[in-house]
Amino acid sequence: MKELSKYLITEDGKMTKSYVWSFFTRLFHIFLVVTVAFLFLFAEFDNLLSYHVIIGYTVGVLFLFRIIWGFLDVKYSKFQDFNFNLYDLKEYMFNIFGSKKEYIGHNPASSWAIVAMITLGILSVLSGVFVYGTQEGMGIFSFLNTTIFKKMEFFEEIHEFFTTAFMIVIFAHIAGVLLERVLHGPKTLESMINGYKEVEAQSLKLTLFQKLFGVFWIGGSIFFLIYMLSHPTNILIADANKAVDYQKEHPLFENECRSCHTLYPPYLLPKASWVKLMDNLENHFGDDASLEATDTVFIKDYLVNNAAEDSTKEAAFKILKSMKEKDTIAITKTSYWKRRHQEIDQEIFASAEVKAKSNCKACHNNIEQGLLNDKDIKIPDIAKG
Repeated sequence: MKELSKYLITEDGKMTKSYVWSFFTRLFHIFLVVTVAFLFLFAEFDNLLSYHVIIGYTVGVLFLFRIIWGFLDVKYSKFQDFNFNLYDLKEYMFNIFGSKKEYIGHNPASSWAIVAMITLGILSVLSGVFVYGTQEGMGIFSFLNTTIFKKMEFFEEIHEFFTTAFMIVIFAHIAGVLLERVLHGPKTLESMINGYKEVEAQSLKLTLFQKLFGVFWIGGSIFFLIYMLSHPTNILIADANKAVDYQKEHPLFENECRSCHTLYPPYLLPKASWVKLMDNLENHFGDDASLEATDTVFIKDYLVNNAAEDSTKEAAFKILKSMKEKDTIAITKTSYWKRRHQEIDQEIFASAEVKAKSNCKACHNNIEQGLLNDKDIKIPDIAKG
């Protein structure tokens, strides 16, 4: 890549601009803005969880490369050139509305903001990976789902803390740039686009190694993202939850229950609920579902032995925790189910595709194989007249 000239010269011969931000630094900045925007957008949709995780990993890769870039002696971008002086930071903040000191590289506020974003970004990714493993049973820490799954909410709270702090720093940084734009003109914002700052200083010149690393940094990050999107079973996002063949595991339960309604996995209700339900089959939600006494006992034992108390599934853990009355027999009556479905249009439940709230398999295609993964949720698109 051909380097830009050392200075831009005006007609009167004065040096007014210097090349400060490299092409790779600026490209990283753009790539980061785009990925972070999608990262928080996908977080709002349960069925886009896999994409949220993939983008999260990509952000982590970008930050790891940026850390290395900060130690490669790239002028103005290396951490050694950052200004962490607290007195300078205070002076900069108090003078932001008046005349301010010009900084060649990062000013004190952006120096602290960048380090904070890198730190919080990495911690957000790491905590997110732990949540993905403990809560969803997916990714490289999926084994934690069977060992410390009861801590899933603890890891979720930590992840939310770091991501919230991450977003606060991002918004503060953006607000600072926009305020700078309003108060002092577009110079700072333009420098992030064209690489030049209106200061008299030695312009940036990359070495061959730095250029090669820059290509590897940006190119590698893009390749990583494409690979993750095209290989959904790779080790970083692989689903460790195994489908259950209820026909083989308990054919009587499969045949009797599935013949009338969705085959609900036993872990969706606690033991007391299954006992109450199976002991009153003659009044099974308004129908008589009575069985032979031996069959009733056989199925009840299976349901009780595989109930929510003995499951490591997220739904089992949260349903059990949310139930005030442990013998509630309707899954749709639990507070967890209501909270998870409160934003779904009621017309969807009444549609021909769904028909009832109890028809879980209309949206959870793999529920009858014991799987309730967020990534598998497919809510029917109901056209309104």
